[in-house]
Amino acid sequence: MATFLYRLGLAGFRRRGRVLLVWLGVLVVVAVGAAQASGPSDEEFSMPGIESQKAFDLMEERFPGTAADGATARIVFVAPDGRKVTEGNLREAVERAVKSLGEGPQVAGVADPFASKAVSKDGATAYATVTYKVESNDVTDAGRAAVNKAAEQARSAGLTVETGGSAMDDGGGPDGSAELVGLSAAAVVLLFTFGSLAAAGLPLLTAIVGIAVSLFGILLLAGPLGLSSDTLTLGMMLGLAVGIDYALFVVSRYREERGRGRAPHEAAGVAVGTAGSAVVFAGVTVIIALAGLSVVGIPTLTKMGLAAAGAVAVAVLVALTVVPALLGFWPNAVLARRVRKGRARGGPAAGRDNLGTRWARFVLRRPVAVLVLGVVALVALAVPMVSLRLGMPGDEAKSTATTERRAYDALAEGFGPGFNGPLTIVVDAKGAADPQAAVRAVGDRIGRTDGIVSVAPARFNEAGDTAVFRATPSTSPTDEKTKDLVETIRRNRADVERQASATFEVTGTTALNIDVAAKVQAALVPYLAVVGGLAVVLLLVVFRSVLVPVKAALGFVLSVLAALGVLVLVFQKGHAADLFGVEQTGPIMSLMPIFMMGIVFGLAMDYEVFLVSRMREAYTHGEGAHQAVVSGFRHSSRVVTAAALIMVAVFSGFIGEDGSLIKMLGFGLAAAVLFDAFVVRMAIVPAVLALLGDRAWWLPTWLGRVLPRVDVEGAALGHARSHDRRPDPDGPVRAHV
Repeated sequence: MATFLYRLGLAGFRRRGRVLLVWLGVLVVVAVGAAQASGPSDEEFSMPGIESQKAFDLMEERFPGTAADGATARIVFVAPDGRKVTEGNLREAVERAVKSLGEGPQVAGVADPFASKAVSKDGATAYATVTYKVESNDVTDAGRAAVNKAAEQARSAGLTVETGGSAMDDGGGPDGSAELVGLSAAAVVLLFTFGSLAAAGLPLLTAIVGIAVSLFGILLLAGPLGLSSDTLTLGMMLGLAVGIDYALFVVSRYREERGRGRAPHEAAGVAVGTAGSAVVFAGVTVIIALAGLSVVGIPTLTKMGLAAAGAVAVAVLVALTVVPALLGFWPNAVLARRVRKGRARGGPAAGRDNLGTRWARFVLRRPVAVLVLGVVALVALAVPMVSLRLGMPGDEAKSTATTERRAYDALAEGFGPGFNGPLTIVVDAKGAADPQAAVRAVGDRIGRTDGIVSVAPARFNEAGDTAVFRATPSTSPTDEKTKDLVETIRRNRADVERQASATFEVTGTTALNIDVAAKVQAALVPYLAVVGGLAVVLLLVVFRSVLVPVKAALGFVLSVLAALGVLVLVFQKGHAADLFGVEQTGPIMSLMPIFMMGIVFGLAMDYEVFLVSRMREAYTHGEGAHQAVVSGFRHSSRVVTAAALIMVAVFSGFIGEDGSLIKMLGFGLAAAVLFDAFVVRMAIVPAVLALLGDRAWWLPTWLGRVLPRVDVEGAALGHARSHDRRPDPDGPVRAHV
């Protein structure tokens, strides 16, 4: 692989104009296609194989058209203190608002709160529900403006009016602020690392190229594949982080090879052949882990994983082709000033000490203490994960500055905490002698269940053999008691069905979220085992060692569990929540842990490969086991530190996003990269290698014959260079060394 990539780097350097034209053409094509596409959708979340989804499917079958994803808006009216919404002028204001809502565009109907009994017992709160003829993502700005206008009219009468519902979500997606924060922080880190504006700017420029292609590609496919705005944000987050890091690895190796006196075109080839090999391997691991999310069986998770994997693939291709092409245009611009002015003496290979070598020698002198301290710290941070509670936070997780959150709170106060998450009961009475009596029997039994405060009248389909009714819990949708209530109803189902001679299923948003959380939680350990096992196999091939892969996989597990533990501390238990803009604690997003495992797995391999491959390179060239660790840190510690800081900065920028999944994912990934890069790879890894000594690189002879040779270290490049003696077409442009 190193030989192929070496030649690819040479070709990119020599044919730089063609390479950039090809990428420019790709960018134009996807941009034009994205401009004509429908954009991100808000497709209904679904998960085959769970009870809630089966009930939704039954509703689609027995109530044709009525269970479609039609948009809804809810307008909540709250009377001033001491008054009721049923009083004279306040009632008139509500009725005028309802009439105005009914005249809005795309509206199918409006439920008058006084006719539909949507008034709280104390008369202080009422709500009107607006249904639309179109899906949520098809509601126009004019439709939302009509709702806001009606709300303003009611406010003028002294009412407090808040709005919510799927119709009021404009599906805005990322606004670019998180990316700007990440790029700014990355620029500072790169400038400090390289000491050159050109060297710092090149990884940023190529990352922007990759992000642009990925962004337009996702937008182009969003409509046909049903990709959400969260998918777009995730692709941009990962594309930016890995795009900068991968280019950083290649540019860093190019500067190192130029410092050794290589000609520009050969340095570009060697950089792509060596650092590029690590980039390919790291990128492939991220892609495999993200694509592997499809085995969980959640269509939304599969789409997000595949879209993010595509963004990572684009970042890899950009690092291998666009980076050497730009180096071809400005071969000396990225070099350190001392190299350009002839003050360098042999570059990093000369064996000079730096902060990385001093740290490595410190660890080598105290491996047991460093190892114990690192492991104990990560285990302590991981302890809160034992109380991990998964769910799907809704409007209650939004900022109190949003009208959706205030509407949620007003409804909970006026109608009870369970009003925002009623259970939907679907009764199949097709085989019952008296379907109506059967449905009444089911409703009566569920209504007598502890934790149910009310049961709404049932609604039958045209055939009269299927009914749907709502049961309102006494607790909020994310309360653990609501989960227990759903389990109790399902556990008692056999007795209820036998008495009623009909079957029923529990669904609705609350039950669906509970079912999703249960399925994801059950998949966590198997997925972690698969990803950890994959890490062992891949690193076994790369490093041709038995113990190094095991150590890497265990380190990955430690960093992920520690990050999840910190996530629970902040987002579930509320410690330091204010610092991160978390106004309402609750369960961790159901998709968050398994998504984070897949992403962190690949990112952890970035640092493992780039750091340890330089150690193995030194070891295979005759250095002792301990000295090889020092050499690896001499060449790689600075760039790995810079890469990790860039990723932490990029991911941290997304903590400010409104979406719960993206906010949690940004925080979790930032924490995981911080732990993995600085505790696992920079402390635990050298400590373990110091204790193992030569045994770290042991491989049974029979296994060595079976394993393919990947050659991440670029050992075969000397032979490739001897067969490629063509001069650089632009002549020998050399650094002054």
